[in-house]
Amino acid sequence: MEETRKTGLKANPCEEFRHRLEMARLGGGRERIERQHASGKLTARERVELLLDPASFVELDQLVIHRCQDFGMAERTVPGDGVISGFGTIENRTVYVFAQDFTVFGGSLSETNALKICKIMDLALENGAPLIGLNDSGGARIQEGVASLGGYADIFLRNTLASGVIPQISAIMGPCAGGAVYSPAITDFTFMVERTSYMFVTGPDVIKTVTHEEVSKEELGGAKTHGSKSGVSHFTVANDAACLLAIRDLLSYLPSNNLEDPPSTHSDDPIDREDQRLDSLIPEDPNKPYDIKELIAGVVDDRRFLEVHADYAKNMVVGFARFGNQSVGVVANQPGYLAGVLDIDASLKGARFVRFCDAFNLPLVTFEDVPGFLPGTKQEFGGIIKHGAKLLYAFAEATVPKITVITRKAYGGAYCVMASKHLRTDVNLAYPGAEIAVMGPEGAVNILYRRELQAADNPDALRAEKVSEYRSKFSNPFIAAERGFLDAVIEPKQTRAHVIRALRQLRGKRQSIPQKKHGNIPL
Repeated sequence: MEETRKTGLKANPCEEFRHRLEMARLGGGRERIERQHASGKLTARERVELLLDPASFVELDQLVIHRCQDFGMAERTVPGDGVISGFGTIENRTVYVFAQDFTVFGGSLSETNALKICKIMDLALENGAPLIGLNDSGGARIQEGVASLGGYADIFLRNTLASGVIPQISAIMGPCAGGAVYSPAITDFTFMVERTSYMFVTGPDVIKTVTHEEVSKEELGGAKTHGSKSGVSHFTVANDAACLLAIRDLLSYLPSNNLEDPPSTHSDDPIDREDQRLDSLIPEDPNKPYDIKELIAGVVDDRRFLEVHADYAKNMVVGFARFGNQSVGVVANQPGYLAGVLDIDASLKGARFVRFCDAFNLPLVTFEDVPGFLPGTKQEFGGIIKHGAKLLYAFAEATVPKITVITRKAYGGAYCVMASKHLRTDVNLAYPGAEIAVMGPEGAVNILYRRELQAADNPDALRAEKVSEYRSKFSNPFIAAERGFLDAVIEPKQTRAHVIRALRQLRGKRQSIPQKKHGNIPL
């Protein structure tokens, strides 16, 4: 139980002020702080201090208390009321932050608690600065009924209005259940901490009652579940400290708002650096896999690539990197997982990332090696048509500089979807061994020469002959280059120089979409 704070005013106003500040800093009290530490978690204040530059945090509403008079709550007040809010800097750039304090009423959301959060959300939007939410809450404060529920809705509205205007980052550093999960779901990136955080709309007890399924909190909504199965979480980290440092790293690639460019950095990595290993990275056998992340690391500044959604839909790789000190978003098929095929999860993962980059002025660099869309009833019944169209829509809608490098396969509709020239991509490049066709040579020959193969005395020999003929005629980049669908065919080792030159010549790009309230993306 929180100790009573209404002890009467002290004779000395300064002494009273200092007393109230001390009560705010203690939150739910030393015993609960120790319990927080024992569970492997930092306190809300410790988290804010570690997240921000030293001595930069300016706290707002530190003395706010709740207004609830029922269920004995009138005698249970804590200055700050379970959430710490304010602003500070990360690498000298202003950010706004709130951190729920689990030591005070389990971090539950009250009416005044929500008002504090809404205040800094409004300030972040008005001042064009990123918003960071550190979530550690048992949910709505039951004693306040609809007032606390209304507070959630007020937050959701501001998340929506701020979407695409300022970067919004959520860190789940404890429980986050029920209606509380929808604010992080609207934000741009969600971090989860292994073993100490979880998210779900309905908990294990309710699920057992309604559906008779037995599942633990960790299995239902833990960091690994949301990082690999649902895709709700973008980053999975080992502990609180790693989470806060990872947020700082992510922000180093992002602008403060949609009207600014991402921050520039300094790297001594030569612009014209050639990586000879890239010339032998892609196997001669088109059916053999390779790791696209090796290619990405070989061409970006200092081999640094911040992967997003690393454990979800591994056939698609997305993340942030720099080329010539310029932040970009990287989208790539992963031949090392499911041959890089596009499926529902990969399409959703790619589409959301592309739209974020477009909203915040981050050029898109796409590495394409895709044999097509994943076939099967599960995909068709699951809506691969509309979900695949989301990725197509996102690339077509994007007006930031777009560069595509076809490393090997670009077959069928997937060729069109992956930032082809036809979707207003600015610079399209391909390696000499690239295969650009409606489908692979084997499949094409089986369709084109079906009767001849059925009638042949030696169908295998005829098939091999026709496959070789088809490959030489269609499965190469030169037909596309002759038509202008490719701007250049390049050697793999020269990828970095070509991409940086393209980005530099596109810095002044100005492109728009037809005037409208908004498009109707196939949700």
